[in-house]
Amino acid sequence: MQSRVQLFSSVQISRMVRRIAFEVIESNKSADNLIIVGILNRGARLARLIADSIGGISNLDVPVRNIDVSAYRDDSHRTAKVPANGSAGALDVTDKDVLLVDDVLYTGRTVRAALDAVVDLGRPKTIQLAVLVDRGHREFPIEPTFVGRRVQTKYREHVEVVLDGDPSVFVEE
Repeated sequence: MQSRVQLFSSVQISRMVRRIAFEVIESNKSADNLIIVGILNRGARLARLIADSIGGISNLDVPVRNIDVSAYRDDSHRTAKVPANGSAGALDVTDKDVLLVDDVLYTGRTVRAALDAVVDLGRPKTIQLAVLVDRGHREFPIEPTFVGRRVQTKYREHVEVVLDGDPSVFVEE
């Protein structure tokens, strides 16, 4: 039997995004050097929400780009090969403080692929990671810099983040 349970409501998600935005501002001395990079697909929407929240708090207009990491995944034999810069436009991360954004951190494989993709675009000054939900079960030594919430899950469960319409976070078994 499959069950789906709501973990977080739109109000809770808004608070998490705002808290992440405050933490990003506090951790980056000069946001002039900051660029937010959303990992396609679900990290892209969250990246925009974080940037908008940073702008609302500090009147800073932080650039946001998206990156397709499918060509960098270790299971890429099943996905199309798309160069990282193809999805990010004219993205140059050299000497920038890069904030990678994804919705859920699980095994760390997507983030590992994103790190490879970002480094192929230049040599950033720093790379930070923001996720809305950290559910554990890491296969790589990846740790987020900013986390909306840490959630204990079973390995076989799936965490779904919905950011369009009525934002929610669900867990299903």
